Amino acid sequence: MKNNQWKRIVLKVGSALIAPERKGCSSRYLLHIAKFILQCRDQGIEVILVSSGSVAAGSHFFGNLENPSLAIKKAMAAAGQNEMMAAWDRFFDFPSAQILLTHGDLRDKERYDSVRETMFALLDNGILPIVNENDVVTTDELKVGDNDNLSAMVAAAADADSLIICSDIDGLYNKNPHTNTDAKLIKQVHNIDQSIYDMAGGAHSSVGTGGMKTKIEAAEKATSHGLSTYIINGFKESSFEQLILGNNPGTIFSPYDSPMKEDLHWMTHTAKAQGELVIEDGFDYPFDENSEQLTSNEISEVHGEFAVGDTILVRSEDGKHLAKAEANYSSCLLNFIATHDEEGDEFQHHTGPIISDKNIAYLDNSHEEAHK
Repeated sequence: MKNNQWKRIVLKVGSALIAPERKGCSSRYLLHIAKFILQCRDQGIEVILVSSGSVAAGSHFFGNLENPSLAIKKAMAAAGQNEMMAAWDRFFDFPSAQILLTHGDLRDKERYDSVRETMFALLDNGILPIVNENDVVTTDELKVGDNDNLSAMVAAAADADSLIICSDIDGLYNKNPHTNTDAKLIKQVHNIDQSIYDMAGGAHSSVGTGGMKTKIEAAEKATSHGLSTYIINGFKESSFEQLILGNNPGTIFSPYDSPMKEDLHWMTHTAKAQGELVIEDGFDYPFDENSEQLTSNEISEVHGEFAVGDTILVRSEDGKHLAKAEANYSSCLLNFIATHDEEGDEFQHHTGPIISDKNIAYLDNSHEEAHK
């Protein structure tokens, strides 16, 4: 999708661009990124900025420790977030708004919808949303972990046209360009499969946390929602000059021809399974209103704790992940039924399907068409 067809984009900028020397924020690379944002807005293109950098921006307040504790990292994020927002604000003559998120905000459907509504209200009033993970309050349970994947979740929530992810190299290469002089840039990817992931290396920046693998994960999330996704070199001003001209300066990932529906995309790529059901081998799925429905008789194991309405993982006894779905019953009740055959038969006579047949995201490739 060329820039003159964009209506709304999400731009992800990493820590190494914000605070390249961990001495606070620097305008060294931000100036040409800000210019690109201004040019987009001048063309009527709405922009949402996903900006890492709060920890890197705040680290100098704590002596740039080599191995800071988790508590110190959270304090760095708290101190650096203000500095990062101020750094962006000084480039613009229009207002911006800070949106701090955790995975807990996105995987809860009510809060996810609230985030959507807030972003739309900001955009409708000409305000630039600047999104970051809320490092101060995140835990292992609540964190996304990298802003590449966060940017894809935000792009899907915002109904954007394109996601642009800044990297420290020109795009996806067939091999690591830092160690292979014959590495070739892949200009376009039509289908993200295992061979694409095999090309992705680790993170090379001492500041950022997202390597190429997380960028491919983000591209897979975004393209399945119908977004064109770019990986570009954010350190080069020419990358943004080419983008604004409608050219591809890096790697573009083509969107699905038939994108996932909003609710199924959220369940597949954003919602986190609160538990899992193991079903007996041989059960003929998919589990929907047009085929055999999953009942208590097919459950062999129940793992985790979940309530009615929570997202759960359904897998086979051989370990294959089959689907994510909305639970119609709690783990407590299903655990009881799974271990009491006689009560299970009685339960089956008086209840409906174990999972909702309306919100099912299939994870097995053989049912790929079911959620496109």
